[in-house]
Amino acid sequence: MTGPAFVKVCTLGELEEDVPRRVEVGDVPVSVVRTEGEVFAVNDICSHANVSLSEGEVEDCQIECWLHGSSFDLRTGKPSGLPATRPIPVYPVKIEGDGPDAAVLVSVTQES
Repeated sequence: MTGPAFVKVCTLGELEEDVPRRVEVGDVPVSVVRTEGEVFAVNDICSHANVSLSEGEVEDCQIECWLHGSSFDLRTGKPSGLPATRPIPVYPVKIEGDGPDAAVLVSVTQES
């Protein structure tokens, strides 16, 4: 059995702190977020309304949906407030290299 397939989505230098970046991994929309010294990847579609989470705000390791204000934990995908009740998928991230040119890789073949 092979492990998850990691795909380069951007470089570390392309990620602004607390500013979500929407990328496509295959046909999966992913929001990549650099916050609190880590990089997270979650499914970009809110589980409550079919809107892009990467257009929302990031604070305290949470991404907020701009439409109705539901927030999701970037570590677990769990919603922390209504109206959303279902978690969003969280994907493993690997960083290869150092500094701003380090590659950010995401795997959507395995949810963590």
